[in-house]
Amino acid sequence: MENQSLHTNILLLEGLKVNAQSSIAAFIFLLLMYGFIMVSNMGLVLLISRSKSLQQPMYLLFCNMSVNDVFGASIIIPRVLRDIFTSNSDLYIHYIDCVVQAFCVHLYGTTSHTVLMIMAFDRYVAICNPLRYATIMTNRMVVKLSVAAWGSALVLVAILLGLTIRLSRCRRVISNLFCDHASLFKLSCESVVINQVYGLGNTVVLLGSSICSVTLTYLKIAAVCIRSKNKVLNRKALQTCATHLAVYVLLLVSAFIVVILHRFPQLSYHRKVAAILGEVALPALNAVIYGLQIKEVRQRIVALLHSKQTLVHLK
Repeated sequence: MENQSLHTNILLLEGLKVNAQSSIAAFIFLLLMYGFIMVSNMGLVLLISRSKSLQQPMYLLFCNMSVNDVFGASIIIPRVLRDIFTSNSDLYIHYIDCVVQAFCVHLYGTTSHTVLMIMAFDRYVAICNPLRYATIMTNRMVVKLSVAAWGSALVLVAILLGLTIRLSRCRRVISNLFCDHASLFKLSCESVVINQVYGLGNTVVLLGSSICSVTLTYLKIAAVCIRSKNKVLNRKALQTCATHLAVYVLLLVSAFIVVILHRFPQLSYHRKVAAILGEVALPALNAVIYGLQIKEVRQRIVALLHSKQTLVHLK
């Protein structure tokens, strides 16, 4: 019995079945993307924290997104980089490490939605109630919204994983590059109806609330812009809302693809590729989309490119 427990405590991950040449290309790509994610997102956080002109609610709330993106990328990419040259038969992970990774993966995904919801609320107040914006969106409100976004995600994911770790295990193969909720409860031979119902309910509540809140928010914003004849206000609203919607749509599409592919075991390879691309592409694109919206960031990029061109001409 002790040997069986030890056997199921050491799990086997399913890696990508690629040749040696493709492994090198994948390693270089993931390493470069991880470096870009870390530098761009942490650079934006440092810029916002050090620049008084950028210490506004919209940018302070965006710091939540950058920190979450760094957190999400750091959970998965370093381990994938470590395992990429390892034989598929040697990709072992301890059950406790797997649970911790699954918890962090779902916390990252859930927080991505809750943070975008509070950012939508900020845009709603800024555009629909501009005269009351400074009164409503105080530093205290920013802290409350941030705590609510992270706290609600923490509770939802804790329940999700709590229902999974109670199950006994009779299998040891994780059919994914990394651990997540669905891969964990598939290790059990017990009834997982409760896990499936809560998992589906959690997904419906999270995606439903985020879709409804963002849709209603932007319908209200659109109504205000239609009634307003202020072209400057409308242009500014379009600029800030377009970036937020672009990030939200990318997150939504990525989430739906992974959820749908989990329902088709025969498409496990496509699910692995979609999952890792989602973990890499979204944090990188968030930094680019929001970073380029900030005038000070654009000015610094232009100044950097100009200085490089000057150095080339001098040589």
